[in-house]
Amino acid sequence: QVQLVESGGALVQPGESLRLSCTTSGSILWISTMRWYRQAPGKQRELVATITSGGSTNYAGSVKDRFTISRDNAKNAVNLQMNSLKPEDTAVYYCNAVLATVASPVGRDYWGQGTQVTVSS
Repeated sequence: QVQLVESGGALVQPGESLRLSCTTSGSILWISTMRWYRQAPGKQRELVATITSGGSTNYAGSVKDRFTISRDNAKNAVNLQMNSLKPEDTAVYYCNAVLATVASPVGRDYWGQGTQVTVSS
């Protein structure tokens, strides 16, 4: 059974920083692209940042130059460093990974349960 578990969400003030982490567990054969999404109340889930297995990254325009995605391939983990946080960054942040397992070697999307980030003064 594969699990993605996010951590690091918190209540912070505007301008502060947070680091989200997503760890994986299970009989994983390989992980390709890993992503962070977020969903604010009443809004659709949006893609925040992407990192490929080779380390190439891409960001939503609203977070570019403030957020940094990174991954630890040895630990099958992905992180999101969020700086200069704004109230509009408030959302539940979800980790997503395309991966294959022993039981399902083709590879498919897996999601974490989400972690709440609230930016408020």
